[in-house]
Amino acid sequence: MNCKNCKTIFEESDDYCSRCGGKVIRNRLTIKSLFHHISETYFNYDNKLLRTYLTLFSEPEEVIVGYINGTRKKYVDVIGYFALAITLSGLQLFFLSKLDMDMPGYYDTTTEIGKRQEAFTKAIYTFTTEYQALVLMLYIPFYALFAKLVFRKYKKFNYTELLVVFLYCQAHLSITSAVLIPVLSISDSMSLGLLSTLILPIQLIYFIYALKRVYGLTARQMFFRTLVFLLWMLLLFIILSIASAVIMIKSGMFDNIKDAS
Repeated sequence: MNCKNCKTIFEESDDYCSRCGGKVIRNRLTIKSLFHHISETYFNYDNKLLRTYLTLFSEPEEVIVGYINGTRKKYVDVIGYFALAITLSGLQLFFLSKLDMDMPGYYDTTTEIGKRQEAFTKAIYTFTTEYQALVLMLYIPFYALFAKLVFRKYKKFNYTELLVVFLYCQAHLSITSAVLIPVLSISDSMSLGLLSTLILPIQLIYFIYALKRVYGLTARQMFFRTLVFLLWMLLLFIILSIASAVIMIKSGMFDNIKDAS
């Protein structure tokens, strides 16, 4: 028999390919086997996705440093995890756009102002949804650069390895918010505006926590470096805010905001 993944020849009694590790499939695909595979992959307590998600909360260094050092089977790989985050973030934005904009009476479209408000809000949602992947990826090279500068004394990770650190961290936070924000929005336990305000400080806290763990630093060692890292983050925020303002002026979005007001 030949492996269906890499074409390596294996024995009839083998359950896995000795070269690529792929499982030997002997039966045809059925509805039952398909749901069994999905259940094992995504909903079983011991599956890689759930194990990766939980460990990134409790021991982020186990996943991140493990991947950098060559542990590639135990947890979901960084690209797969980030791709899942982008997908879920897109679904989250789509869900929230429907939740807000399809609500009867949300805008008074019988007036010109109401029509402009609705059009402007839809334009913002459309822009955010279409460029969600780009927005997520845009910050990560800067985060890695800042960490390289702030932690240059330790020389534990090179720039590419720091990209892996922040890809995992950003993906983890995106997956968490993609699950929590729609649930909290439906339950009315927190407003969407308040949730959006809390995202940035929560992100910073998790980044600091993850960096402390992957570098193996004490709280005292991390304190000063956290301040420097936050200064770099503030500089990036100012630059991106200015860039966003320029784009909004050039595209005429500020005129729409003034008209909507």
